[in-house]
Amino acid sequence: MFKNSIRNSMINIILVDDHKLFRMTLKMAFSEFPNFCISGETDSCTALFTMLKTVPCDLVLLDINMPEMDGIEMARRLRREYPAVKVLVISHENTQETVSALLKIGIEGFISKQMGEVDEIINAIYSILEGYEYYGSDISTLMSQIYISKKKNTKETHEFSHREKEIIELCCNGLHAKEIANKLHISVNTVNNHKNNIFHKLNINNSMEMVQYALKHKIIRL
Repeated sequence: MFKNSIRNSMINIILVDDHKLFRMTLKMAFSEFPNFCISGETDSCTALFTMLKTVPCDLVLLDINMPEMDGIEMARRLRREYPAVKVLVISHENTQETVSALLKIGIEGFISKQMGEVDEIINAIYSILEGYEYYGSDISTLMSQIYISKKKNTKETHEFSHREKEIIELCCNGLHAKEIANKLHISVNTVNNHKNNIFHKLNINNSMEMVQYALKHKIIRL
């Protein structure tokens, strides 16, 4: 379950989608949640980054097919200029190429419009604000296919430091970066640096792939 602090805190959201009806539908659904605040909405990349200069934003709900600049490039710019803002992609564009590109950027979640329902979007938002990643079932399937494809070009065994093994084990136990940092008495940046080193060794992009690898190769014992 999600922590009460998140459910009771104001969550500022910007909707970025070129379909006005879709934005209206989400706004109506979110109106039932008093802690959800739509601080902005737009179908324009320029408008989004103008908004971010003046309005509060915890999370951007982002479509991929956008005028001016495609959603992948928007996500890349968001990660570069506003690293504290979480990114949840909701799009019809759920190909392996798209998913792989977004994973490399480091988005927090992806739900396809074909599969996603409002309840799942709500759960995804709460999950992401808790510090977890969230991917819809069909996106998770694509991620597994990407992982299997990469594994063919990756050595089966790798050497990890003691600290890296600790972090892998804690990730497998469901802890996110802040919790790992508190448990190991290190900074969140240090945790993320170790995770990035692990990702580089395994030629992967995210914690889910790391956990899959660790369990398959019995790097840790749960």
